Amino acid sequence: MTVPILSLRRPVQQSAGIIVTSPHSGRCYSQEFLAASRLNALELRGSEDSFVDELFDGAPEFGVPMLAAEFPRAWCDVNREQWELDQAMFSNPLPEYVNTASPRVSAGLGTIARVVGTGAPIYRRKLFFEEAKERIETCWCPFHEALRGLIEESRSIFGYCLVLDCHSMPTPVSRLGKRPDIILGDGHGTSCYSTWIDHIQTIFENLGFSVLRNDPYAGGFITRHYGRPSEGVHVVQIEIARSLYMHELQFTKKSTFETLRHSMASFMRKIVSAGQCWGALGPHFNEAAE
Repeated sequence: MTVPILSLRRPVQQSAGIIVTSPHSGRCYSQEFLAASRLNALELRGSEDSFVDELFDGAPEFGVPMLAAEFPRAWCDVNREQWELDQAMFSNPLPEYVNTASPRVSAGLGTIARVVGTGAPIYRRKLFFEEAKERIETCWCPFHEALRGLIEESRSIFGYCLVLDCHSMPTPVSRLGKRPDIILGDGHGTSCYSTWIDHIQTIFENLGFSVLRNDPYAGGFITRHYGRPSEGVHVVQIEIARSLYMHELQFTKKSTFETLRHSMASFMRKIVSAGQCWGALGPHFNEAAE
């Protein structure tokens, strides 16, 4: 695929053990992908978390590295296990190590998706496993290699790491019928100490946003896999309602986009300040945060 793979923007000097990721905002659609798809470029964008990378692009100014996928989620989804694939999509048998039975695969949204976010099928034909393997090796693996490296760097320097995994969502309705601006996911309390997520929620609410937790988004693979609070690694998934900043059908920015971008910069400034204070606790950070 002749498109950029990753964007990693590092600060001049990292100021806290915090990392921002945007795994689903990639919008580089190759001619190869468009030719293989029964959908046009606009329809394929139904899987994107459009412009999330731009909403948080001020992170390096506050001393925080930002990792973003440049390839589209519909091409390869890095917020899935490495090998979540749907046998029905492939013309040859999949290896035994492939997870073909996950709920994500059943929904058509595995590592290589069968459908876009609207539910429309992507491909004109069945794929070969070798095609999926190449995408995973050239897209999924470099993203996670970079993320693991950033986590280990942050933990070695600051004694902890907080990953803010940033996404967008269609206008959501919770199980209680609420329509929040932001949903925070911590795997129902498993991926992050409460001190962190409580503070994150307070910052957003003080900025004027309505916030829910884990309903209906509790976090994907990045949250579940990397969130190990007892080892000093905390992950919070941040879902932002697209209606706040974009026209969802046209995939264009609203006039409110820059206002929201400034709000996310304010959020970053405040969470970095907290990270600097708590990071000063050194090896006792986890106990104090808990």
